[in-house]
Amino acid sequence: MSKEIIWSPLSESDIESILDYLQENWDEKVVQEFLELTSSLLEKISINPRLFPVIYKNEKIRKCVLTKHNTLYYRDRKDSIDVLRIFDNRQDPKKLTF
Repeated sequence: MSKEIIWSPLSESDIESILDYLQENWDEKVVQEFLELTSSLLEKISINPRLFPVIYKNEKIRKCVLTKHNTLYYRDRKDSIDVLRIFDNRQDPKKLTF
């Protein structure tokens, strides 16, 4: 059984920024490919939340590399998956907050 996906305010802001950037600098095909990839991986995560490694054990945060530029961070809850961030890997890692 798949779990509900819940987007945090930070993750919603992240994906909006990514999509804005893609729309301004690339064509619609690239935007659609990114959306399809993200959707596909979230569907897999909702079915099998342990698919990707835990990187912060105390907070139980897992890491899924979406593209070479973007990483999705999430937490597995009893009834849901919390999408915490979609982080641009080109940024300073010290800027990553949850």
